[in-house]
Amino acid sequence: MVVPHHGTGARLARHRLAAELAPIVTPALLADLVAVLAELVGNAVRHADPLPGGVIRVSWRLRTAHDGQRILLRVTDGGAGVGPRIRPADRDAADGRGLHIVSGLASRWGVERDGLGQSVWAEFDPVPTTRPDLVVAG
Repeated sequence: MVVPHHGTGARLARHRLAAELAPIVTPALLADLVAVLAELVGNAVRHADPLPGGVIRVSWRLRTAHDGQRILLRVTDGGAGVGPRIRPADRDAADGRGLHIVSGLASRWGVERDGLGQSVWAEFDPVPTTRPDLVVAG
């Protein structure tokens, strides 16, 4: 999906993700997915340029692997001068914990760059689903 490079983009992405995956994954996993997506979109809005048209691309995919279903979240923006990285956060700091949250909830995360910008992704290892026969791509 495409959302505005604005705070409302995170809300739109969270709501659509929750609506599409609620019937498929456990409530605990859904909460983790929504939290990670909110962090990734929020970081794109705060720290990166938009894609042409003032937007951010957001996607998710449920993939079947040999050991179960995996969920991959991806947020693509126009990139920034400095790529995303985990940085030390003072316990009294108002920000700086977003990628710590992503790292703590997702199985792994990373950054890919191309000529248009960058994609930050987070993957969740085999997940219990309420509908193991269903594959959803957002």
